[in-house]
Amino acid sequence: MASSPFLYPLGAAVESAPSIRPNILLILADDLGFSDIGAYGGEIKTPNLDALATGGLRFTQFYNTARCWPSRAALLTGYYAQQVRRDTVSGVKSGTAGIRPPWARLLPEYLRPLGYRNYHSGKWHVDGKPLQNGFDHSYSLDDHDRYFYPKLHREDDIDLPPVKANSGYYATTAIAEHAIRCLREHSAQFSGRPFFSFVAFTAPHFPVQAPAEDVERYLNLYTVGWDLLRVQRGNQLKRLGIATGALAPIERDLGPPYAFSADLLSLGAQEVNRPLPWIELTPAQQRFQANKMAVHAAMVDRMDHEIGRILKQIRTQGSFENTVVLFLSDNGASAEMMVRGDGHHPEAVCGTGATFLSIGPGWSSLANTPFRRHKTWVHEGGISTPLIVHWPKGIAARGENRTTPGHLVDLVPTLLELAGGSSRIRQEGNSGPESSGLSLIPVFKQDRELHRKSLWWHHEGNRALRMGSWKLVAAGKDNPWELYDLAVDRAESRNLAAAHPERVSAMAALWTQQEEEHTALAKTSLSKP
Repeated sequence: MASSPFLYPLGAAVESAPSIRPNILLILADDLGFSDIGAYGGEIKTPNLDALATGGLRFTQFYNTARCWPSRAALLTGYYAQQVRRDTVSGVKSGTAGIRPPWARLLPEYLRPLGYRNYHSGKWHVDGKPLQNGFDHSYSLDDHDRYFYPKLHREDDIDLPPVKANSGYYATTAIAEHAIRCLREHSAQFSGRPFFSFVAFTAPHFPVQAPAEDVERYLNLYTVGWDLLRVQRGNQLKRLGIATGALAPIERDLGPPYAFSADLLSLGAQEVNRPLPWIELTPAQQRFQANKMAVHAAMVDRMDHEIGRILKQIRTQGSFENTVVLFLSDNGASAEMMVRGDGHHPEAVCGTGATFLSIGPGWSSLANTPFRRHKTWVHEGGISTPLIVHWPKGIAARGENRTTPGHLVDLVPTLLELAGGSSRIRQEGNSGPESSGLSLIPVFKQDRELHRKSLWWHHEGNRALRMGSWKLVAAGKDNPWELYDLAVDRAESRNLAAAHPERVSAMAALWTQQEEEHTALAKTSLSKP
């Protein structure tokens, strides 16, 4: 058994021996770019995540949905967000206001009968409340506009008072602290049972806000600009074996996905809403932009630090060897630029609670290196996420890459199989629709293709379908289909649609067929038994 790349008995063997079921730590970042962490080519210091990658697996072609709430629905249900009404479906109350059909249960409701205690810490952004959906404890940070003094947050589904300014609170630390408290309680009271800890950081989602001591370490790093740093990240990605082709060219005329012209004016003369060549910016603009990215880096740095604290607690309670740790992001980095919350005060120091700044399309182009576009688009920059999987007792591979394409919908089947359940779930026993995801366990053993027809995307009119290495994609409902062979062009720089019209037609027909199937499923209302 020791010579196998997969060390752990699965399926029925796990089911017959509950004590050996692995613990699960699922960590989700918010608006993190594909190459923001060191293990994926970034210059930001992330030693804890890098160590997980060195000791486990690093997926290089894993996908999300391009947006936060659809990604959370897919991640926790195993279905495309449209299937469960959590992204827009024509003729159905859906999207952020969508209510999942009764058959669309969340992962902890499947884990609980298998003996798991379930804990949630951080962003929620799913319909319903955590304890109503299978979690035993929850800290839900519902205020996404303030890192230092949130006004909307709940513990165990009960409202908490607003945090006072200058109290020492910082969202990333508070999320980790709650996760650690749950782990300590689990160790003291439920050590004979496995745990599922879902840690959903709000970092590094805008506004860019971070403790001053973290920002200080990065203040001068980004003065060289996004163009040079993008090349440096691209070279590092090649050294790591993650990217082999050319960098996607920066689309200089592509700005934020939504226009907030009044907000842009309030941000001051040093802000820009296009990824202009760095040398075309004035010295004052360069300094302003470098300061913003320093805060973004500090947010990622602090998140890594807090992940280290959570891992230390798991080690302290003797659970580290048999804990499956997964880390990923809900979408690509964001080019959005807006002012919300308490507004923006131009005279305040960048990164404090008095500022409301975003990294914008320039730095988002860096964060999503080596790909095109940003959050909300379904080109590779919007939907590609790092995925690190680490499990000392179960996976023998150390520091290996996996090129197998995968999607958030695959995580529920994977984790249920690891927990001793079935990876081919049907919601509500055998009466409901089958999950869209596939178990990744075969890929843990070796790099290999999963037998699926396609991967499918639709968000804000942006559409895509991937079949094997071929990807059909369109930016907006009124734009034509583009076709790329990702085996040689993940930069999506050579549109082959004109050269392969029959392939475009066939893939477009399949995309439409799957959209119709997803819509039909969203309209079902199966009752609970």
